[in-house]
Amino acid sequence: MKPFTLIIGSSGKTGFRILSRLKQLDYPVRLGSRNAKPSFDWLKPENWESVIQGVTQVYISFQPDLAVPSSLASIQQLVDVCKKNQVKRLVLLSGRGEPEARACEQVVQNSGLEWTILRASWFFQNFSEGMFLDQILGGPVLFPRVSASEPFVDLDDLADLAVESLITDKHRNRLYELTGPELWNFRDAFQTIAEVTNQNIPFEELPLDDYIQTLKEWGLPEDTIWLINYLFRTVLDGRNESVVKDLELALGREPKDFRTYVKETAETGIWKLPEKAI
Repeated sequence: MKPFTLIIGSSGKTGFRILSRLKQLDYPVRLGSRNAKPSFDWLKPENWESVIQGVTQVYISFQPDLAVPSSLASIQQLVDVCKKNQVKRLVLLSGRGEPEARACEQVVQNSGLEWTILRASWFFQNFSEGMFLDQILGGPVLFPRVSASEPFVDLDDLADLAVESLITDKHRNRLYELTGPELWNFRDAFQTIAEVTNQNIPFEELPLDDYIQTLKEWGLPEDTIWLINYLFRTVLDGRNESVVKDLELALGREPKDFRTYVKETAETGIWKLPEKAI
């Protein structure tokens, strides 16, 4: 009998990819999002039991990020509800280089349930589906001045491993650090997108404090600004400047490289800049 999977964050960048793959394989799934029925909301734990009842396993993507102070209590409470409802397996999306994420990982590892930890680098798709897309299209790209490089990882590779972790025992009780095959600095990443799309994408670096002040002037929510400041000041301090082979070893193939991702994504037209009015 195929396991019944709850996908928390089913409308997110990782969740909808996992959802699509499980549906194609004809595995039963339950959506875990605020728009689903029953609804899952990280801020309404009183509703979690109704969402978790009857499922065999849970894919966990915490919003907005495991780095936020509330994550540990939320993950612990979720694990407790899962155990109460006889969930068998947990697959946790985690963040590479985040001490708070490691504390959440330990809660899952010590739960007594089967588990897999996917400790990921920054996603390729942040440039096409996430925080950087609007700036690429609106230009110029304003970016904090950071010296560290990042081994960006492809979300489709991550989703393939997540699905294997849910439908096989190959990755049971395993922790993987997920990176792409090479290090990239952000300036070169944006420049590569500009070159492949044959477009001018101006790139301007600011001291981090000036960048944070700019975000405040743009009216971004305080919790969003806090998280961006944390990630750039803490996680991008050089601690993640290394490539790990876990993804290649787990999937039995090389992970996608950034330039291939850029070429494939450019063909979709997502980075086509709007024509300026004359």
